[in-house]
Amino acid sequence: MTGELAAITTALCWAIAARLFRLLGRSFSPLAMNFWKGFIAIVVLSAITHFLLPSVSLTWSVWGWLLLSGAIGIGLGDTFFFQALNKIGDAQTMLVAETLAPIFTALLAMAWIGEWLSWQQWLGIAIVILSVDMIVKLQKRATLALFSVSGYVLAALAALCQAVGAVISRDMLVSVELDAFHASQIRLFGGIAIITVLMLVFKQRWLPNTPNRLRTWMVFGLTALVGTVLAIYLQMVAFSATKAAVVQTLFASSVVLSLGIAWATGERVGRPTFIWSLVALTGVAILVWLA
Repeated sequence: MTGELAAITTALCWAIAARLFRLLGRSFSPLAMNFWKGFIAIVVLSAITHFLLPSVSLTWSVWGWLLLSGAIGIGLGDTFFFQALNKIGDAQTMLVAETLAPIFTALLAMAWIGEWLSWQQWLGIAIVILSVDMIVKLQKRATLALFSVSGYVLAALAALCQAVGAVISRDMLVSVELDAFHASQIRLFGGIAIITVLMLVFKQRWLPNTPNRLRTWMVFGLTALVGTVLAIYLQMVAFSATKAAVVQTLFASSVVLSLGIAWATGERVGRPTFIWSLVALTGVAILVWLA
């Protein structure tokens, strides 16, 4: 059950951070935001692994696979996701990405590392995916008129990149003796390398465009600690203890958890959305109960 709880807590961290990152998006470009949250996370994780944890000895092969996992899952995956947002909006991007990522992950895990799911786990995954899709449609009904073939392709590529990164991480964490902090750090190195190249190629602005830089950086730093440092550590804990497809599905519950945060802060949540949220939580309960 450790892995399932870590995955749900990861989703909660993403739900909290998403609300703050959405506000910070007025000051940062998507790539710049991705770069700086990764940079802050690397600094924090490097301090933890250097001063608080014993050093680890890894083969070049393990280093290479973890760097590749970060480059694909974080670097390319996030970039494709941001590009899809610009073309088809957040509703359709989330529909495609959150639907396909668990399915891709399950298929890749079966083919790559021989990780099979029980029919009960498939049922829990199907319930969560269906519920999340319905919630997104209900919340963003007005934006579903957008259509772009390339946008859907980019969203599907984002999901595929997430799946590849997830399965590689799962493979490394169960194959070698490696703690979640070091694994997170190495993955972030791979991700930020790709993001840096993209920043240079597309000549993106590095610093935020804001009248109050100190406040912006303070909020950004706090958000990065929750949404990147803590989230990616818990993500690695989840992958080390639970099947990759189950973990990827539980990540999708961030959509439901974000509704809970909205309700707690005084925003209105409609009855159909509330009902589908309960259905999604039923799927989550099935996955956790089977742990």
